[in-house]
Amino acid sequence: MNVRQESDAERCAGMIASSRRIALLSGAGMSTRAGIPDFRGPDGLYSRLGIENPERIFEIGTFFANPAFFYDFYRDFLKLLETVKPTWTHRFFAVLESQGRLSGIVTQNIDALHQRAGSCNVLEIHGSVWQSHCTKCGKGYSYGESAAKIARERIPLCERCGGVIKPDIVFFGENVRRFDDCRDLVANADLLFVVGSSLAVTPAAWLPGACPGLIAVVNKGEISRSWLPSSRVALHAEEDIDTFFRAVATRMGIDVPDPL
Repeated sequence: MNVRQESDAERCAGMIASSRRIALLSGAGMSTRAGIPDFRGPDGLYSRLGIENPERIFEIGTFFANPAFFYDFYRDFLKLLETVKPTWTHRFFAVLESQGRLSGIVTQNIDALHQRAGSCNVLEIHGSVWQSHCTKCGKGYSYGESAAKIARERIPLCERCGGVIKPDIVFFGENVRRFDDCRDLVANADLLFVVGSSLAVTPAAWLPGACPGLIAVVNKGEISRSWLPSSRVALHAEEDIDTFFRAVATRMGIDVPDPL
């Protein structure tokens, strides 16, 4: 690390040490290191599909009109999830929570890597793949149950009523999950980390504005400043996320256990 990077890591370590209520807003950059491409980037999942208007995959109207269009993509996405593990930074924030420093996490990601790393208080503002429900009768399906049906059926149907099963992911046209709880978590933080998020997607991008404390942005790439309260941004590190937080942990003497 160069002098500026070392200085940022030292300052970040001091901010964590002096804070009592830390919150994290995480975005796609937290998961790309795990092997999950983002959706919108030049090398993202959308650009790899080679179809016109790929964002239609997650439009709720398109899903109800042609669920096979979604499931032809989603089947491969689930196979990808089976191959990935939480990153070092996922585990670092799980350790902060276990130490009582981190109050909770708001994540824009749907991969549940925070939970797999050991974090408990995780608010999935865009939903998650780990539960699914029938769109007709509401019957719930676990990840294992829905994945098995997806492997057998091009469009997984409810065994009780024959309705189409939909994962609990927030599609375009649906309301985000637990936004009031997400805002309350951020509003009670004296330090908010924004990690791996471009802050380009609302309403998640509005959340930093609710933080009364300091904000630390760690993201390698462009971020939107439209809703970011610049006067409270005490740190902006455009660094590799794992490299940066390893340096922070070293300065704090925090040991992050290796995954089992």
